[in-house]
Order: sequence, then structure tokens, then C-alpha cells
Amino acid sequence: MVTIAKAVNTALNADGAALRVRVLTPAVHLGVLDYVPLDQPPQPGQFVRVPLGQRKVIGVVWDTHGLSSHHVAAEKLRPILEVLDVPALPLETLRFVEWVANYYLAPPSAVLKMAMSVREALESQPTALMYAKNGAPLDRLTPKRKAVLNALRADEWLPAPDIARRAGVSSAVVLGLAKAGGLGVRSVAKDQPYPWLDFTQLDVTLSPAQREAADQLWVHAQDTSQPLLLDGVTGSGKTEVYFDVLARCLAEKGGQALVLLPEIALSTQWLARFEARFGSKPVLWHSGLGVAERRRAWRAIISGAAQVVVGARSALFLPFAQLSLIIVDEEHDPAFKQEDGINYNARDMAVVRASLSKAALVLASATPSLESLTNAEKGRYTVVTLKERHGEAILPDIELIDLREDALNANEWLSAPMRAGIAQAVEAGNQALIFLNRRGYAPVTLCRSCGEKLECPQCSAWLVEHRFDNALHCHHCGFSMPKPKACPACDKVDSLVPCGPGVERLAEEVAALFPNARILQMTSDTMGRAHRTQDIIDIIERGAADIIIGTQLVSKGYHFPNLTFVGVPDADMGLGGGDLRAAERTFQQMTQVSGRAGRGQKRGRVMLQSYMPEHAVMQALASGQRDQFLRQEAAARQRRMLPPFGRLASVIVSGKGEAETLKAAQAIARQAPQMPGVSVLGPAPAPLALLRGRYRMRLLLMAERSVYVPKVMREWMSRTQTTRAIRVTVDIDPYSFL
Repeated sequence: MVTIAKAVNTALNADGAALRVRVLTPAVHLGVLDYVPLDQPPQPGQFVRVPLGQRKVIGVVWDTHGLSSHHVAAEKLRPILEVLDVPALPLETLRFVEWVANYYLAPPSAVLKMAMSVREALESQPTALMYAKNGAPLDRLTPKRKAVLNALRADEWLPAPDIARRAGVSSAVVLGLAKAGGLGVRSVAKDQPYPWLDFTQLDVTLSPAQREAADQLWVHAQDTSQPLLLDGVTGSGKTEVYFDVLARCLAEKGGQALVLLPEIALSTQWLARFEARFGSKPVLWHSGLGVAERRRAWRAIISGAAQVVVGARSALFLPFAQLSLIIVDEEHDPAFKQEDGINYNARDMAVVRASLSKAALVLASATPSLESLTNAEKGRYTVVTLKERHGEAILPDIELIDLREDALNANEWLSAPMRAGIAQAVEAGNQALIFLNRRGYAPVTLCRSCGEKLECPQCSAWLVEHRFDNALHCHHCGFSMPKPKACPACDKVDSLVPCGPGVERLAEEVAALFPNARILQMTSDTMGRAHRTQDIIDIIERGAADIIIGTQLVSKGYHFPNLTFVGVPDADMGLGGGDLRAAERTFQQMTQVSGRAGRGQKRGRVMLQSYMPEHAVMQALASGQRDQFLRQEAAARQRRMLPPFGRLASVIVSGKGEAETLKAAQAIARQAPQMPGVSVLGPAPAPLALLRGRYRMRLLLMAERSVYVPKVMREWMSRTQTTRAIRVTVDIDPYSFL
């Protein structure tokens, strides 16, 4: 366990002169190492270059109580090579790295890598040459050089390529004119400052209900000891409300704000609203950014120059110089749970980050998680509600279609009532949305001759047919192959048929039913890049699409005023399987996608097709009795001591061989904790028993709420021994049970 205590441990070397400095490097399995400072001991958080074996690596000055994990005699210590000219990691960031590492049983160096994820930002910053008129007289000017001078305004500095484009000449002409003395030259940093945001303007468009909610949030935000939950129905204007709080916070308190969005690369409408409100875009942080933009953002954040950062879950680890406010939008969204590497939950860690930074925290959602609602009920969170939609918009009516009565024909997925609902919306000049959370053409490809189902060779999962590239894909490991002409099991030609619908197959049916309608698909396959996302949003906003067919991406807060009908062909899809949150997630997803209808002045209508309309989720959706459903869901979880009333941790044991994986899992199970309030289930094959070529066994620890699970898990794992061929992954507070 790593604990920050003080700047440097003053242990002396053999002749009583040198200090011992603790440094944490990104070398995952080494932990904190000891070095000798060059002159004055560097301070905690400072970036240093140190020798590590034959390499030179960048680390951060750390400290521990007592000795480091690789203690060596003082006379054998190697010196720090360089203290980098970069602002130090703030103390709050160091404490946050420690907290995450301790809670999720992760190496501190692995967590630190997320805080110093842009190596280029730690090196000397790149510069660029800029050119401007200098008024120097020249004896002879060619027409091209005259064009360069005419293209530049007085006191305007530009790079050579920009001047060349404006003047209609090559960059060589610009450089030649500068060499001849006709242009002034200066070197500037390539990473220019971000535009300053305007937080002084009052948002006069807020309704009385929104203004009341914003005022309540701001009053409670003064006390940063308690998170705030903004619970507002879809279309109530939660974004504008927390924009108001953000503006007040940064105008009065200064500092920086972080807004976490579940799908930042797809939030083009959100960014446009932010720019309209504050005069410029925020600083973005997500995996789609290039190295240069990530370097620019990271440097601006650690220096305090970035006022508002909007990012995906990893933005939580950025080195904010002075964090005053964190906002987690769509706080219920499972995308905030990291499933690879360090399995952290960004919503939960936002609570920790805000506490360490003494920052206000706002969690916003139309369908808050049961965890957040339970915290509010117990007085740990303060709740502010928005019960009505903004303006003249009202919540849509939700109708249930019982597929046992309105039976579907073979190879059809839309019932007669749903077809009529779509037709009514389109004929009225409005837009219809059909939601099916299943990519591709068909989830299963079956041989009608021998019954063979095409399975991924690396995973225990069916291959999904995609017609757009005529291939079969595994959505778990990324394996793909061309669709074969013959069955690989029986060699029967043209015997492979699709089973079940994906969005591509649904689009095929819709096109046949509505041949004159303009149909658009919104999936990760069609919206993979930010510019493509913007193109699709523009098409819908200007009314150039009549029917939109989409997966979960369409439920991410989009606002289409002309969309009046939402249809869900398979509302039951998420209710199967062993996910303890299946009912809650289905309710949230159906509520969110239903909320896309009727957000303008036109009344919305929603149809959900179901084979079990009597299910509590379906009844709650149709009746609008959210609170009653959540009370029932909470009672059911409490009886079984499931989160948020109990605690869970999962252990996945994986290996190349099935027998050796089972043997290793059984050995780990024999070391399971034996203590009151704790039980362990398994080992058993994971639902995805083969993933990326590795066999997987699962154990699940269940504990009472009073048990501190990370400590129990750390002690358990310390008693286990495995070979290099076996991989053990611990997930504290798991969300996925695959």
C-alpha cells in the first residue's frame, strides 16, 4: 500500500550526506523506488527522469512510510537524472491515484499511467515559426512576394503555410521573403491557449422550474461535503440547469470544472449547446483525440489554463490544478464502468475525486441509478428534482403491444400496431425512431441443413452477420471472416440463413414497408467517427430523414424536436440472463429512448413490443410509476443482500487450457475467506467461458454492506499462488457478469 506522508524520507547514506527520494514510475510491477536527488530534494508530484535498468524513464516523486518495495542500501542508490520543467502533479491527484489503487487492488503505477498518459506533454514543448510584416523596404519585389505582403494585415502573425494559402503562392515564397528581410519572424509555442469562456452572462431562457432547480443546486453546492443528485425527467432541461451552476461556480469561486459524459465522441449536440452558452467550446478529452491535441489539453489542465474539461471516464485522472466542480451527466450509464485493465467506476470515483479536491459534485440523470437513489434516501446525497418537461413539451404516452396477441409473421419484426404508428408519424411529416440494441444483420447464422451455428473460434459467442461488409463479426474479441458460401460443418452450399433481427435486417423490413421514406441508421458502425456523427445529426435536425433506426447510441440525450414516434420491437431483450441489474437497466434504457419522442411542441407516442407485458418493468413504463417500481426493485435486492444493500467482488481466472484453468480456480477457491458476513460462490464457468482464446472460470464474493471488500480481497489474493500461464482479474463492485 502506498501512502503519501511527506516530501522526502531523510534516510542518510553511508557517509550521512545524501537523501533518499521515493519515485513512482509507470513500470507496473516495481512500485516505488529509491533514488538520490541531484541537489535540492524535489517535491512530491514533480516529474523526474531516472535510470531504470538500461533505460531512462519518467516518474513522479512519491513517498511512503518506511522503506520502498525495492529497498537497497543507500550507497547503491542511483541518482535522479533530471527534474522536468513541468508543473508538479497536484497533491489531490496523488491522493486520488493512491485511493483508486488501494480500492481496486491495482498497482499504483498502473493508475499513475492514467494521470500522466501523454508522454509528449512531459517533454520540451514544440514551437513554430510565425511571420508578419515588418515594414522593411526591399529593392525588388516579385509579384508573388507582393501578394504575400498584401495578404497580411498589420500586426498579424501567421505560420508560413497559412500565409501561402491566403496569398495563393507556395510556402517557399514566404520563406524566401523572410530570408530577404521582408518579413518579421518569431518562434511561438505550437500549443496555443484555449479561448477564454464567458461565465458572466445570466441564462434568461431558464423556465421558473429550471431557475428554482438551479438556485437550489447552487445553494447546496456551497457545501462540498455532500454530492448533489439532479433528478429530472427526459426533456426537462437538466443540461441548462447544471450549465447555470457551472457558470456561477467558476465565476464566483474560480478554478476548473470537469463534466463527464458517457459517450463524449458522440455528444455533438451537447458541445454545440455549450458553445452557444459560453462563447467557445470546452477542452475535450477522449480517446479519439490526436497526440497533439491531447498534449495541448494535458498541459492546459495541469497549468490551470483549461477552465472546463469535458471528457469520457478517463478524464477523471487528469491533473487538475484547482478542481472546483465535477458534473457526471447520465450518471446511471453503465459506460462509466471500465471493464478492461483497472475496473473502476467513474461515477463512484467522481465522488472520491470531489471529496479529495473539496469540489462540488453534481450527478444528473432522468433515470438515476438505484445506488444514487439509495444514497439520497439515506441522506448521503442531496436531491433536486425537475418533474416536468421544459416549455410546452409533455412526456409521451407509452403503449404496450402484447406479441402473444398481435403475433408476428415469419421473418417480420414489426407488429401491425407498430407499423401503423410509424406510418402515422411519417404521413404527418414527422420523424419516427425504431430502437433495437443489436448491431449487424442477424445475431446468429444457422445452417438449415445440419443445424450448425457459426461460432467465434476465440470466444463462446455466436458470430454476427453484417451485410454492410458481407462478413461475420464477433462483438467481443473483434474476430471477423467473410460469410462462407457453404456450411463449414456439412459443406452444404447456400444453406446458411440468418436467425433473429439486427438493425440492418430491421432496416430491410422498414424499407420494404415504407419504400418512399428516407431511412437512416444510427449505430456504432455508421457513427464511428466524430465528423460522421455530426453529418448524421445534421441530416436528422434538418428533417432529411423520416425513419431513424438505431442502437443504444440513439438514447444518449439527443434532442430532435420533429421526432414524435418511438418504437421498440424487442423491449424484453435486456430482461434475460443473470445480470442483477437487468430490470433496472431495461427500465432506464426504455425510459431514455422513449424520452426522444415529443421533445418539441408536438405530442410524442411510444410503442413497446413485449412477450411479457405483465412484467413489472413494462407495467412501470406504461403507467409512469417509476418510484413504485424502484421501491419494489430495492426491496428485492435488499432481501438478497445485493448492491446497493450488499457488496460484491468477482474473480475471473483465465488460461489457455481448460483443465489447468479449472484447477487454478479451485485452488483459489480453497483459500477463500471464512468470516462472518462473507460468502463465496464458485468456481463456475463464466457465461463467456471462452474469450479471446482463453478459458474463463468465475468466483463471486458476496458481503454485507459493513464489510470493506477491498481489504478482504487483498488478503485473499495474497494467499493465492498461480503460474504465469494463469491470469487472475479482480473486479470490485462488478457491473458485468459475463
